[in-house]
Amino acid sequence: MDLTRVIKPWKLQPQKTRVLVNATIIDPVKGELIPNASVKISGSQIVGISTDGSSALREDVPEENIVDLEGKYLCPGLIDCHVHIAVVPGEADLRAYKDMTERISLLRQPHVLKTMLSRGFTSIRDCGGASGAMKEAVEEGVLPGPRMFIAGFALSQTGGHGDMRGPHDEQLCCGGSVSGISRIVDGPAECYRYARDELRKGADFIKIMGGGGVASPTDRIEHVQFSDEEIKAIVTVAKNAGTYVTSHSYTPQAIQQAINLGVRGIEHGNLIDLETAKLMAEKGVFLTPTLIAHVMSKQMNFLPAEGAAKNDEVLEKGLRAMKMAVDCGVTVCFGSDLLGPMHFAQSKEFSVRSKVLTPLQILQSATINAARLVMQEDRLGQIREGFAADVLVLSRNPLEDITVLDRADETILSVIKDGRVFESRVDGLERDI
Repeated sequence: MDLTRVIKPWKLQPQKTRVLVNATIIDPVKGELIPNASVKISGSQIVGISTDGSSALREDVPEENIVDLEGKYLCPGLIDCHVHIAVVPGEADLRAYKDMTERISLLRQPHVLKTMLSRGFTSIRDCGGASGAMKEAVEEGVLPGPRMFIAGFALSQTGGHGDMRGPHDEQLCCGGSVSGISRIVDGPAECYRYARDELRKGADFIKIMGGGGVASPTDRIEHVQFSDEEIKAIVTVAKNAGTYVTSHSYTPQAIQQAINLGVRGIEHGNLIDLETAKLMAEKGVFLTPTLIAHVMSKQMNFLPAEGAAKNDEVLEKGLRAMKMAVDCGVTVCFGSDLLGPMHFAQSKEFSVRSKVLTPLQILQSATINAARLVMQEDRLGQIREGFAADVLVLSRNPLEDITVLDRADETILSVIKDGRVFESRVDGLERDI
């Protein structure tokens, strides 16, 4: 008797060893196509790649596990660097989520994760709300979903972007109280304590609300939030634990404060100016724009009136800011930041970005750039020997038209994560779960 399967009956069977032959590999580093390639996958890794037509990779592999992919493309699994899986579908607008319980959210999150994986996102970075328990459930095979890098609860000041109380709400909250997907912390002592507590509970990085936001009811976009001493405390905690801090910030003032105090990543950044973009490039700070969130919030009338007005302000300037950042040499990553009923539009970020960036720049944002941000550049974001076997089989070449990734039902023929086939419409490449 295998006791591990008695103790954890959901444990998946070992992955098959497969060889994918006659494929064209998409290399996001050089922006090149590698034709006539064979890729051997064993366990959770890519263990061999050849382009010389040699049969060496096929040795000792059953014929039924050799899959001919002539005319098809192999793309690294995609990485979305800004999601919130805890704000689940089920309600029409943001106001309704004030009454949603944690239990309801947890029961709906598996649906969010499964659909993200089906769109080709084999890894995600949750910037507030996801729990260590959900991350473990995916890792152990209890439910299908992308590999998760989580911040736990984001940290917000009282009255900041993470404080969801309205102006007439007299309920006091302090000392780490949870508000939506954030904790409310004030003063360096609380910042030290609750940053450490998020790491204790399994956070991979720390997210702060460093400036005003769209969805929060009582702040303005131009607000700078947290004092220098508070941010220094949080950055110290993260650095001591070998990880980093990322900041929700739209304006030059909030962004410059954050990065001058050691923050490594900026979320959104719609209102950056040239000076700020140059400073980010100089200091090696990552930028994760989330433009589709603003587009869909407007289209679906998701926000209350005060939020809708702020959304219009940042939506108009977001594309220009992202193009400026790329031109200045900032490492830009892919993010969607969709909430509630809008998760379905995750891949539409590719189409939005295509208005100002090249297909290669956009693909890099969702592969090699994103892998660097999550500190997995030696494991994710490329189809290379020794890397995780996160592979998409595509019918079209995204280096010609990046919007093919916006049409997953049509163009993503198979999704392989950690060497396991989760979705497939390819003959001979059956699902493993």
